[in-house]
Amino acid sequence: MPEAAGRITVDLGRRTYRVHVEPGCLARAGELALEVVRPSSAVVVGGVGLVGRYADAVAGSLSAAGVRITTLRLRSGERHKTLAAASRLYEGMLAHRLDRAGLVVAVGGGVIGDVAGFAAGTYMRGVSLMQVPTTLLAQADAGVGGKTGVNLPAGKNLVGVFHQPAAVLMDPTVLRTQRPRDFRSGLAEVIKHGIIRDAEFLRDLRGDMPRLLDRDVAALTVAVLRSCEIKASVVAADETETGLRAVLNFGHTVGHALEAVTGYRRVTHGEAVAIGMVSACLIGEELGMTPPNVTSLVVGALQDAGLPTEIPSGSDPVRLLAAMYADKKAVGGALRFVLVREVGDALPGIAVEPKTVLRALARNGR
Repeated sequence: MPEAAGRITVDLGRRTYRVHVEPGCLARAGELALEVVRPSSAVVVGGVGLVGRYADAVAGSLSAAGVRITTLRLRSGERHKTLAAASRLYEGMLAHRLDRAGLVVAVGGGVIGDVAGFAAGTYMRGVSLMQVPTTLLAQADAGVGGKTGVNLPAGKNLVGVFHQPAAVLMDPTVLRTQRPRDFRSGLAEVIKHGIIRDAEFLRDLRGDMPRLLDRDVAALTVAVLRSCEIKASVVAADETETGLRAVLNFGHTVGHALEAVTGYRRVTHGEAVAIGMVSACLIGEELGMTPPNVTSLVVGALQDAGLPTEIPSGSDPVRLLAAMYADKKAVGGALRFVLVREVGDALPGIAVEPKTVLRALARNGR
């Protein structure tokens, strides 16, 4: 819930933490880390190339605060989100002599946050974690909620743990350096939050879309802050996804399947989720649950952001369906979807027959 401008509390009892959404906050990483933990040492996990500079800035701030640090590097991209990558982090943590009073700081996009968070949650049965997401997708979604994990060849996030961070730092100014395609992909998760929980937010997003696409920092700060507020309220009500939290998976059942069957190379995560959201609306139409005007509104919002809305040509609906059964959201052999009745009104856990899914996928194919 919003506590002050740019600060949200994720209320989880003993695991409660704050999310700071503040331009320039990377320079205060050391100060903010020491407010919540007193680490014996820290391992900063960052990316390579340009994005690696953000990890260097965070490492410098921690060092200036008196924390002994080392920096490890991971490559971005879903195909690098593996047990092998986590294993390399374990080796680096051991080489740094990170103990149970240590801190792992994940600086980067969703893949780095997921792998570093998974390593933090399982190394020595769990060490403290600070998330510093530097992509729009990670700031709007992956950086909050404690979900961590890696992929298996059969599907996404099939190995993982819930490991809540001690704090989350989000600096919207870093989004100005993100590649255009990846930035637009992040907008899919922002739009998703409006679709599932807040119709007014979705209307505001569409009105602000030109400013968002221009990377206006004030507009980005508002969009990221509201996305985090929505996600924090859902996570606080259902930390381990036994019920309500599943609404955050809107679009992800088809989206994850599309990523898997295309080898995590043809579409980005956000593009897959965008296509998945439209597919979910069409499934809802098939069931008489989602009105066609809601589908049209969802398609319009995604197209405003320059996101795809149709399943790519050459994608076999039968293969997509098989990949959905490998997804962890399938329960007892049944496919379950998040469907929307109106914008802002989403229902999780709706069982859908395979033939209904195939009809909807056929409608959304080129």
